[in-house]
Amino acid sequence: MVHKNRMNRLAAVCLAAAIASVAVPGAAAQAAVTPRVDLRVLVVDDGGSSVEAITAELRDTGVPYTRVDLASGSRPVVNAAFLADTVDGRPRAKFQSVVLPNENPFGAGSAEMAALTAYETAYGIRQVDAYTWAHPGVGLEYTDNGGYSGTLDGTQAAVTAAGKAGPFGYLGGQVAFEDNSPLIPESYGYMAKPRPGYTSYLDAPVGSGRASLVGEYAHDGRSELVVTFGYNQYQQQFRLLARGIVEWMTQGIHLGQERNYFAVHVDDVFAPDARWNKELNCTPGDYACAGGEGQESTIRMTAADAVYAAQWQTSKNFKLDMLFNGGAGEEWKAENGGVDALTAQLVADRAKYRWMNHTYTHPFLGCVQDTTTVPWTCTKNGAGAINWMSRAEISAQIRDNNNWAASKGITTDRTELVTGEHSGLKTNPQQAQDNPNLAGALADNGVKWAGSDNSREPAQRAVGAALTVPRHPMNVYYNTGTNAEMADEYNWIYTSRADGGSGICEDNPATSTCLPAPLDAASGYLDHIVPAEARTAMRHVLNNDPRPHYVHQSNLAEDRTLYPVLNQVLDTYRTLYAPSAPIVNQSMKDTGVEFQRRAAWNAAVAANQVTAYRIGKVVTVKAPSGVVAPVTAPTGTKKQLLLGTADFGTAYAGSRSTWTAPELLQSAVTLNTP
Repeated sequence: MVHKNRMNRLAAVCLAAAIASVAVPGAAAQAAVTPRVDLRVLVVDDGGSSVEAITAELRDTGVPYTRVDLASGSRPVVNAAFLADTVDGRPRAKFQSVVLPNENPFGAGSAEMAALTAYETAYGIRQVDAYTWAHPGVGLEYTDNGGYSGTLDGTQAAVTAAGKAGPFGYLGGQVAFEDNSPLIPESYGYMAKPRPGYTSYLDAPVGSGRASLVGEYAHDGRSELVVTFGYNQYQQQFRLLARGIVEWMTQGIHLGQERNYFAVHVDDVFAPDARWNKELNCTPGDYACAGGEGQESTIRMTAADAVYAAQWQTSKNFKLDMLFNGGAGEEWKAENGGVDALTAQLVADRAKYRWMNHTYTHPFLGCVQDTTTVPWTCTKNGAGAINWMSRAEISAQIRDNNNWAASKGITTDRTELVTGEHSGLKTNPQQAQDNPNLAGALADNGVKWAGSDNSREPAQRAVGAALTVPRHPMNVYYNTGTNAEMADEYNWIYTSRADGGSGICEDNPATSTCLPAPLDAASGYLDHIVPAEARTAMRHVLNNDPRPHYVHQSNLAEDRTLYPVLNQVLDTYRTLYAPSAPIVNQSMKDTGVEFQRRAAWNAAVAANQVTAYRIGKVVTVKAPSGVVAPVTAPTGTKKQLLLGTADFGTAYAGSRSTWTAPELLQSAVTLNTP
């Protein structure tokens, strides 16, 4: 007991000293000078997944942060000088909020924790306890008093009335904890009853009552957001709460912004796609399908499929992007009696879709391929140089498709292009560089945004004067028209050789896991593949990821395999989120611009070229010339113009946000918050 009291007295002395060192000097000075608070987050990292998840949210949404690695022997000491100073005679708080692994990662009696506590009190800075246990020190009862501790897989949690009125108002209400495998525990945590000073934001049923999982603990002039379950950055329960955690800690004013994006590109429209052969376990017509000669079969939408697509769009309030090959459609028409009801129907409904150039006849635009070997190789001339498709040929593929669309009254943005199979771009290992003629052909046709495959190239890059836009491939295969074909090809790829599969999963254990048993041909697609693919797509949607997803026209034909996946994504999303946070379904050009802006912003932040702070209700943001800043602020915020003000940003998820830059004759962005 003596030892404990001595430690308490030591902590009190440290706290008093720390408060004296960070508080604004003198009561009169404090009243006269409003402190400056920099728009940057302090992250104290213990290497755990919960802090890592919050750090990923900050990084991926453009919020500047400083990370202190607790495991590093060369880390800075968190003291008064580290946390605050004076700039131009004004007290400055260097961080607008603090993320800790738990309520005190420095240990009992720590001078660093005392300094943080004093700092938070002096400047009104909020603290997030990324993951801690339920106990009175964080405003909760112990779990043996009407609470619970243990595995949380499948727990049906809900946002409380206070959570909806506060930082989680963008959610629909339900937050279900993932339970993807009955064999693997995925979440562990504590649910407990609040004590005085604690406001629950997320709770779940325990016995005949409810207990908290996330809440705000206000005490001693400080506020902590207390999270009592573990998580990682990919789990849906965290993804749903991530936005609210940042909004709470920054009090709704921060650099960076977040949206939930989902766009779906349907490739090969008007063209037929080759069909998977269940006996050969390959696709006849593909050079790598031994024995497939003479067994070719194709999948192509019908007019009825086009009617259904338009009706589906209306019912789901979601527009598809149609990536078309006009010349391939003309070839099909010529080979089938000169009649094409599909094209007639889609052209009649042209205003209902977004359209994008996918080249006229869908040729391979890279090197000239030698397909007599598996895998194919690039042919070479007598001097040993690679033979490439010419600039004129590539340019004609782009130009002719644009002209075909114009002749049908189809409106396109000619700055956008996705080549067939993303060809022309480098394709490792066979083609290690872009076709050197590609950039010129893009320039010839005014193309500024070229679709690329995210599974090969997840980052945006330049192709001459154009920039790539990475696209997510969906696991709904181009060469299948029925649910049974999907299940069969999936089994071939994802089952072991002993189960009749290809063994690809066995040979690549780092990137693929074998199914425990083959899927049922009749039910496997809807029961297994659809939920899995919907979860993957939803993870992208909830991750501030604007990359479009792509599928093929074959997936809108026959069994119309795409719709069950899209229905699950859209229906689930609209139950998880309030109407204030709709899915953003934007054009590829807009996604390209978003990536371009993010790259410039991240580079400026990394180079310490951004200055941003608030003084009272006024926010100031300065960035290098030409760099636009992502900023989020409360509803009612006004942007200062040279003369007068204007409403700031666009409404999303209960706040206002946008990419913004100084107005004419201004050197900084100035916002007046309510």
